[in-house]
Amino acid sequence: MSRKTLLRTGPLLAGGISPYGPLGLTGPGGLALPPGFTGRVVARSGDKVAGLTWHAAPDGGACFPDGAGWIYVSNSELPLLGGASALRFRADGSVADAYRILSGTDLNCAGGATPWHTWLSCELGHRGRVFECDPYGARAARPRLSMGRFKHEAAACDPERRVIYMTEDEPDGCFYRFRPGDWGDLTEGTLEVLCGSGRWQAVPSPAALLKEARHQVDDARHFDGGDGCHYAGGVCYFTTKGDTGLWAYDAQTSSLDRLCEGVRAITAAPSGDLYVARECAEIDVIAPDRAVTPFLRLEGYDGAELTGLAFSPGGERLYFSARRGRTEGHTFEVAGPFRP
Repeated sequence: MSRKTLLRTGPLLAGGISPYGPLGLTGPGGLALPPGFTGRVVARSGDKVAGLTWHAAPDGGACFPDGAGWIYVSNSELPLLGGASALRFRADGSVADAYRILSGTDLNCAGGATPWHTWLSCELGHRGRVFECDPYGARAARPRLSMGRFKHEAAACDPERRVIYMTEDEPDGCFYRFRPGDWGDLTEGTLEVLCGSGRWQAVPSPAALLKEARHQVDDARHFDGGDGCHYAGGVCYFTTKGDTGLWAYDAQTSSLDRLCEGVRAITAAPSGDLYVARECAEIDVIAPDRAVTPFLRLEGYDGAELTGLAFSPGGERLYFSARRGRTEGHTFEVAGPFRP
C-alpha cells in the first residue's frame, strides 16, 4: 500500500510540529486534530449501528475495498464471545451495513489483512488459533491451524517474500513467520521462528500439544509481549507491550532494529508515513525521513488503549478504537487532507 518507506538507518527525530500543523482545540468525541481534519465516533460498544450491537473490547482492525465504498473490520477481545464485526461504508462515508464475520471464538486481539482481501483474526488465549475471515460476509470463517497454536497477537503479510509475520503475547514470546505452501492458501505451510542468529528455523510441532511453540527451538529469540504488527515497504514493524518497544525487521537485509519506546499499535498510510498509538491516548506520525510528530490527542478517555489503526483504501480516512476494560469501547473515524 505504501509508496515510500522509513529511511533504513539513523535515529528517529522527535519533536516539532507535524506536517499537518499544530493540534487544535478538543472537538467532538474528545479529539484534538490538526487544521482541516474532522473526527467522529462511528460505533460504541453496546450500542446499535446499522442494526448490529457493536462488540465490546474492540481491538485489531483493517480496511478493505468495497466498490465505491469500503469496509472496516474490528476484532473483539472478549473471552469465549470474541469474534469480529464489520462496518460497511458508502462512498460518502455513511454507514450502509454492520454484521458479524466471526463468532464464538476466544479473545480475538489483533490480526492482519491479506492481499487477497481476507482478515486474519488472531486468538490471544492459550493455544490460540488464527481464523481467516471474509470481510464481505459471504463465506464462513475458517481456522488456519498450520499457522500455529499459541497466544497470537497480530499478523502482517509480506507479499514479496510470500510469508506472514506473527507476534506472540508472552513475556518470552517469539516473532514468527508462516510460509504457505501456495501463496493465497493458508491451509498448509511451514511455521518458522526468528532466532538469535538472525536466521529463521522451522518450529517442529506448530500444534504445540506437548511443548509450547516458543520453547521448541533452542536459538529462538524472545520478546517481552509481542503486540501490534504491520508490513510496509520491505519492513515488518512490530511492538512489544512489556517494554512498549517499536521494532523494525528489515526483510531485505534480515536485520532487526529497536526504533523507540512508548508504542502499542501501528499502521502505515499510502504516503509511507507510519502512524503509531502511544500509551497516553495519542497518535504520532513518523515520516519517511524519521521525524516523529504529534497527529492526534484523545481527551476524556483516561486509561484507554488505542487499537485497530487502519486507513481506508484510498488513504483519506483513519479508523481506530479506544477501549477501557472489557466493556467500554468507542470506534473513531478521522478524515482530512492526509498526505498522498
